[in-house]
Amino acid sequence: MTSSQSPSAYALDDVDKQILFELMSDARTNTAPAIAETVNVSPGTVRNRIEKLEQRGIIEGYHAHINFERTEGRLTTLFLCNVPFAERETIAQAAYQIPGVLNIRIMMGGRRSFHVLAVGEDTAELRRIGTTLSELGVEIEDEMLVESEFIRPYDLFTSDTASLETVPPGLSDISHSTEFAEVTVAAGAPVAGHTIEEAVEAGLIGEEPLIVSIVRDESPITPHGNTTLEPADIVTLFSSGGLSAQTLEAFDAP
Repeated sequence: MTSSQSPSAYALDDVDKQILFELMSDARTNTAPAIAETVNVSPGTVRNRIEKLEQRGIIEGYHAHINFERTEGRLTTLFLCNVPFAERETIAQAAYQIPGVLNIRIMMGGRRSFHVLAVGEDTAELRRIGTTLSELGVEIEDEMLVESEFIRPYDLFTSDTASLETVPPGLSDISHSTEFAEVTVAAGAPVAGHTIEEAVEAGLIGEEPLIVSIVRDESPITPHGNTTLEPADIVTLFSSGGLSAQTLEAFDAP
C-alpha cells in the first residue's frame, strides 16, 4: 500500500531509517548516545525521533529474543490456523490472552492465514493451548515445533550489515473490545469459592463466556474446570456473543 492510500503512513527520512535499523539490530545496547554517534546527530535528536516514531505507531515495542529450549527445555510451537475472516481481529485479541501464547500473525488471505506462536513446558501444555484456541473458534490445520528463528533488521534502512535479532510484532490493547471483560472476583461474589465447572453448573456463568486467563497474586493461572475462583482473582472473560450483565454480576459482591 502506498502512502497516498494509507492515511497512517509516515514518510521516513534517512535519519529515521538509520535509527530504526540500529534499534532492530540491538535495542538494549544501542542507546541514544550510541545511535547518535553512528548516525552523526545529537543524542537529543535521536530521543526526539524515537519518541515521534513511537507516537506514530511505527515503533510498537522493544522485545528480547529468548531461546526457550534453554529454559528448562520448554517447547516452542507454531499453530497454523484458519478463522472466519470477519472474526480475525476479535479472535486474535482473545487468543493473545491465553497463557503461553507469544505472538499472533494475521496474513492477508487464504487458509492457514492465522499463525499462533506459543511456548509450553511440555506437550500437555501445548495441547492445553491448542484446546483453548479451538474453544475460541480457531480451526487448527497444522502445528509444528519451532527449531530456531532468525530475523534480521530491514537492510534497506542502511547500507551496513548487522547481527540477527528477533522483533516480534505486537497486538493492540484489547481494553476497548466490547466482547472482553477483565473482572476481579469480589469477596462474597456468587462465584467466589466455586470451581469454574461448579459455577457453570449452578448457572452463575454460562458455557459462554470463556474464561481465558486468571491472574492470582500477580501470577497467571491456567483456567481448568476444577480451578477454584478465589477473591481478588483477576479474570479475563471472552464471549463471541457479548457479555451479559448477569455474568458480570456473578463476579461482584451482592
